[in-house]
Amino acid sequence: MPPVTKTARPEFRNIGIGDIVRYRMPLAAIVSILHRISGALMFLLLPVVLWAFELSLRSAQGFAEVASVLGSWPFKLLGLVLFWGLAHHFCAGIRHLVSDVCPRAVTKQGGRRSAASVLVISLLATVVFAVYLFSGA
Repeated sequence: MPPVTKTARPEFRNIGIGDIVRYRMPLAAIVSILHRISGALMFLLLPVVLWAFELSLRSAQGFAEVASVLGSWPFKLLGLVLFWGLAHHFCAGIRHLVSDVCPRAVTKQGGRRSAASVLVISLLATVVFAVYLFSGA
């Protein structure tokens, strides 16, 4: 009986913390991570938004207070981040719904294309909102 030779098999291992900076994630993975981050961001900022909304509806003075605070640039920047989270989460959610319905969207190329479209659409919407927000309108 001939001796059994071992063939070299590829070795798969988990990546460590040190490998993260060298690991190149696919675009779909980046969009998925950003989808989770945007959802968490909206969830964490919801009490602040509801508090400002409630204060603005309480009285004319409360509305004036909220309007003056939200008119400052740090809160405009916070509103821009919140808008990006909403736009990205919405677009990525539509992407997930389309991938559930359309089998072509589940392919590697379809996933890459839809992930790129999510990033482009959400960033373009955020830029348009930033121009509106910081133009003084």
